[in-house]
Amino acid sequence: MTNDTARGADRSFLFVLGSSRADGNTEILTRAAAAQLPAGTPQRWVDLNALPLPDFQDGRHETDDWPAGENERELRRATLAATDIVLASPLYWYTLSAQTKRYLDYWSGWLTAPGSDFKERMAGRTLWGVTVMADPDESVADGLVTTLGNSAAYLRMRFGGVLFGNGSRPGQVRNDERAMIRAKSFFQGETPLARFPYEEGAGRR
Repeated sequence: MTNDTARGADRSFLFVLGSSRADGNTEILTRAAAAQLPAGTPQRWVDLNALPLPDFQDGRHETDDWPAGENERELRRATLAATDIVLASPLYWYTLSAQTKRYLDYWSGWLTAPGSDFKERMAGRTLWGVTVMADPDESVADGLVTTLGNSAAYLRMRFGGVLFGNGSRPGQVRNDERAMIRAKSFFQGETPLARFPYEEGAGRR
């Protein structure tokens, strides 16, 4: 994947909604950001409640293949078809929702499936996060940010960062003026290649 594709040309977005509530604050903020994408930019929206996955079973050291269900196959196809993957998850216990984390767990299976080229194909794509939380202090979401940033680093993806919003009651994020302003330019931001903290430290020496 070329840098031009990662930054602008021929982009296609997969929005993965991981909330336990339909039309929740995180989805509202995500859609506000998506509305700023250039006209005609392909967008696919997947609600993990409508396309559920069973708990992931790690079969890397088993002799029998774990049969993939149709939802898993569909999510894998959608993931590989996108240049930009947006994980939209409320902050639940200071990290990703269970639905979103389960989706990421399945990446482990896709990495190790016989004949898989998942890691090679994910390299150079861009991972983004959107989260809305009740606490106004964004530092409480450091665990979520670390999870996404390190996941992107492992796959040699780009990381566009996390769009934060504040809200708890339905629709409350619309009152977060700062978040709504950020949403207008979020997907225009820099998308550097993700690095593990030890790699960033080595680069400064």
